[in-house]
Parts: sequence; structure tokens; C-alpha cells
Amino acid sequence: MRQGKRTDGRVTAAGETSQSRGADVLSLGSFVVLGLPDGMLGTAWPSMRATFGAPVGDLGLILLVATVGSVLVTAFVGTLIRRLGVAALLAVAGVTAAAGFAGFALAPGLWLVLATAALTGAAAGMMDGGLNTAVALTGRPRLLNLLHGAYGIGTAIGPLVITAAILAGSWRPAYVALVALDLVVAGFWLRQRRRYGPPAAPDGPAAAAAPDPAAGWSRRRYRAVVAAGMGVFFVYTGLEVGAGQWEASFCRGHLNLSAGATGLATFGYWGALTAVRIGLALAPRPVPPQAVVRWGSAVAVLAAAVIWWQPGTVGTVLGFAVLGGALAGVFPALISLTPVRLGEHSAGHVIAWQVGAAAAGGAGLSALIGLLIGATSLAALGPAVTVLAVILIAAELILTRLAPIARDD
Repeated sequence: MRQGKRTDGRVTAAGETSQSRGADVLSLGSFVVLGLPDGMLGTAWPSMRATFGAPVGDLGLILLVATVGSVLVTAFVGTLIRRLGVAALLAVAGVTAAAGFAGFALAPGLWLVLATAALTGAAAGMMDGGLNTAVALTGRPRLLNLLHGAYGIGTAIGPLVITAAILAGSWRPAYVALVALDLVVAGFWLRQRRRYGPPAAPDGPAAAAAPDPAAGWSRRRYRAVVAAGMGVFFVYTGLEVGAGQWEASFCRGHLNLSAGATGLATFGYWGALTAVRIGLALAPRPVPPQAVVRWGSAVAVLAAAVIWWQPGTVGTVLGFAVLGGALAGVFPALISLTPVRLGEHSAGHVIAWQVGAAAAGGAGLSALIGLLIGATSLAALGPAVTVLAVILIAAELILTRLAPIARDD
């Protein structure tokens, strides 16, 4: 879209608003596509492992390989944004994801899935780290919640898409569709590259006056805060992804649900996560991020304990749904708190590192749960998510002790 210009050369408000809204819609659409494979894989795994003759715990291997690519990329996302710009980075992410999921769709054996999982992880790291950093630094918490709500839409739709494909005869066509969607996303971001090129370095009085809470900290305290923050993201995402990825196997292998009922149960987890995120974004009065983190973590412990307790099939499935709803606002709230804790300059680097830690936690802790399940039984999922929920509360308390948040934040 052509920008309207005034006689003094500045962009008109109408042109700027129109293009901004277009970029917001594209960002939300990109996160829907980002969430799809995360919702698909766990639901697809019982059928995928039957196709390849793989043991149940090999889902953890796929997640581990994917996280290698994700963590390596997110370590450099801040640098890539400065050199390429957000749009070019996200276009590359779309093409990389398409190549990776093409390997899933065409794989004659698990070896090719494992080989291309690194590409899907790298693509997710670029997309997740790039957009989270860009949006968090604009100071728009509603858009940040909507962004993660869009991710939740993708994860909620994912189980339904893969279940429909399985019921139609094979899980593979769902990944073919995913390849097409990623290429469409890449094309749209490529068209945005002039508008969202490499950012100019901040200067002038406004930049000098920007608050930097970490300016007076010792190097030791700064490193401790960064490490503690990454630890919180590591544990949080391990809990969210671990519960979401292993729910399908738990429902089918432990609760003895059918493929269709399992798809609906998994949809309940991701659907609750999505609904609460959108609700937080559209609430008339914003909920303080710190309150979202504290209350969400507390309810997550109770919901995880219900899954451990297993008060009947319906009660256990509802436990998963409540867990998804409780965790919904935690990740975007933690992201929005990073510039408050560290200042915008440091946050531009640290948010990408936090996303990398989140990817590592999602894959590493999910894989650890898989090893635990393989060594014992699927019943181990309940105790595992309960322990992670308790650790999340402890890790967040440590982070807040190191870098307190003002009451009005």
C-alpha cells in the first residue's frame, strides 16, 4: 500500500494508521501459523509413531532437535533485526518453516523428521523472537496479548486440523497445508520489508531520557536478573508445552479415549489458553502483568494437581483445560515486564534470549517428561506438571526479589 504524504514529507495519519493496522493483522496471522504446528505435533504423534514404528518417547527427540535450531537463532535475533529489519527476518522464517515441514510431510522414516525439525525450530525462533521483541518495545500490552492469543488460536486449531487429516486417512496432508501457509506468510512479510527495514539507532534527548532501571546495578546483579528471567521462561514454557504435547498421548494411552475425543480434549487445553489471552487483551481495564503472572501460576498448581489426582475422565480433561486457561496470560505478561525490569535498551537483546530459553524449556522439559513416561508410564504426566508449576512460582518469586516491579506496573 502506498503511503500518503504531507507537503512537509511526513506520513499522514491516515496512511500510517492503515499500514500499521495491516502490519498488526499480518503479525497476528503469523502467530496463528506459528501456533499451528505446536498444536498439531502432540495430537499427530500417536499416528506418526505408528507410521514410523517409533516408541512413544521419541516425541521428545523431535522437540529436542527443534530446540537446537530455535535456541541458536534466538541468540542472534536482536542482531538480525538491526541488520535485516523485522520484515525480512520474518520472511526468512516463513521460508525456513516451509522447508522444514515439507520434510515432515514427505518423510519416509523418522530420521527425516528429526533432520528437518532443526529447520522448524530455527524458523519458530526467528518468528517468535522477532515479533515478541518488536511488539514489546512498542509498549502495546494489548497487542502483545492479542499476539499470543493468535498463537493460541493456532494451537487450538492444530489438533482439529490434524485429527481431521487422520480421520480422512493420513496425518501427512495437514503438514502439506502448513507448508503452503508458511510460504504465504513469507510472501506477505517480503512485501513489508521496505516499511520494516533495519531500525535507526535511537538518539537525541528522548533516547537519553528513556528510563533504564538496570543502569545503577552491578554487573553481577544484572547477570543474575537476566539468568533468573531466562529461568522463569524456561520453566513456564516447559510446563505449557509439556502439558499440551503429552495430553494427547495421555488421553489415548492412559484415559483410553478415542482419536476424536482426544482431539477435542486437546482442543480444550489450547482453546482455554487462547480464550483467556484474548479476554485479557479486550478487557476494559488492563490487568497488571504482575498480577497475571502470580494468579495464573497459583491456579496452574491447582489444575496440575487435579491432573495428578485424576478424579475421573471428565474431571481430568477439565483439569487440562483449566491449566491452559491459568497459563494463558503468563508468557505475554512476562514479556511485557522485561522492559520495565531492565529498560528498553537491554530488553531489545534480552527478550530474544528469553524466547530462546522458552524454546529450550519447551523442548527440553517436554523431552524429560517423555523420558520419565518411557521409564514409568503415562500416569507420570500429572506429577511432572505439578512439580513444574510449583517450580514456576518459586522461580518467579526469585526474579521479583532480584528486580522488583513498581505497584503501578
